[in-house]
Amino acid sequence: MTLSVFDIFKVGIGPSSSHTMGPMRAAREFVMGLERDGLLAQTEQIAIRLYGSLALTGAGHGTDRAVLAGLEGADPETVDPDSIDPLLQRIRSSGRIKLAGKHEIAFDEPMQLLFMYHERLPRHSNGMRFTALGADKQLLREQDYYSVGGGFVVRGDESESQQTQVRKAPPYPFGSGAELLALCRANGLELFELMLANERTWSTDAQVRERLLHIWQVMQACVERGFRQTGVLPGVLKVRRRAPKFYRVLTESSADRPLDVMDWVNAYALAVNEENAAGGRVVTAPTNGAAGIVPAVLHFYRRFDKDASDEGVMRFLLTAGAIGMLYKKNASISGAEMGCMGEVGVACSMAAAGLVAALHGTNEQIENAAEIGMEHNLGLTCDPVAGLVQIPCIERNAMGAVKAINAARLAMRGDGTHKVSLDQVISTMRQTGADMSTIYKETSQGGLAVNVPEC
Repeated sequence: MTLSVFDIFKVGIGPSSSHTMGPMRAAREFVMGLERDGLLAQTEQIAIRLYGSLALTGAGHGTDRAVLAGLEGADPETVDPDSIDPLLQRIRSSGRIKLAGKHEIAFDEPMQLLFMYHERLPRHSNGMRFTALGADKQLLREQDYYSVGGGFVVRGDESESQQTQVRKAPPYPFGSGAELLALCRANGLELFELMLANERTWSTDAQVRERLLHIWQVMQACVERGFRQTGVLPGVLKVRRRAPKFYRVLTESSADRPLDVMDWVNAYALAVNEENAAGGRVVTAPTNGAAGIVPAVLHFYRRFDKDASDEGVMRFLLTAGAIGMLYKKNASISGAEMGCMGEVGVACSMAAAGLVAALHGTNEQIENAAEIGMEHNLGLTCDPVAGLVQIPCIERNAMGAVKAINAARLAMRGDGTHKVSLDQVISTMRQTGADMSTIYKETSQGGLAVNVPEC
């Protein structure tokens, strides 16, 4: 699998990369395929079935909304989040849908968008099946898709590597943390320099810089909006936004309090994940459920390090992206496979490594920080109350961001030598995820999800 840092950091909308962005992309790809192959105009009916975790927590994660928007041609990277409610109201009031925004057909949502609560497709818990029928219910096309975390989608039995093999191979391919460090040593490169060299395979330096700083700009805009918005988040839990109050208290007080730095980190993380829960625009880092950790730590770096710069932000994101690739390749970034250690744990590991890189730590210290960040998230469950990406998800990002900063500090107080390697902790994470009961992996069938009343 040939990955880019921009596969790890993607602009999208909330509340979930696997349950919102992935299904939207799959639905859009399905109808665009019908159009490309001349089947769209022949389509008279379309049916969607959601399986496994997508069925069990899809309503709370906005999967149905995402699928309908995707069928109309919406792309998670470019769609205006404020346009989705009017689109859904039109579909539901008229009983008609415009496939790819062009071909209108009758659509009975309760009958044609089904949640298969007791079934699972064989490959992954986040399975979808799209069916297009023509005249006399003739089968035009049926396709299975899997949303495998972080907004990544694969078709049927196709591997992810088949979808990325069209890319030219980079000069420094790596499949493990050990290989990454060895390549850096052999070529006299800092980790971010190796990543930049790989990205040059597909883009110019100017393009990489522009895209990385755009990612940072979207993260900043998300925090700023999160500080402005007030009120209650969507859903039965009626969770009230807390980031605006954090921001107001921090900016209105002139007192110099020792723990204000931690409160700023909390505020940044809460702002992002409250926006995510409201369906706003976020950056997958590497997922939406963990989208607040990297931005919170980046904001910490820019606000509290006197030497902070855009170059430091680029070092941070390139390095964090490399760590995310290792988890994507050797374990998973899907909460439906790994529990929340696949989301918050991976984001914590990425942010810790990125911060060390921004602060000019060594490659060995970066690897150490990444290892610490995951080691103390092993076994973290994914148990969203009411299937919403709110409790414990929002606070969990604040905790993950603080933990990432501490992991970076611990690593930078040492010389990079340590007993447990990043590869070993990733392997342990994969094994722990495989052993973890399904009820703790984004199904809302265990943990807090069954012990906390929904209303």
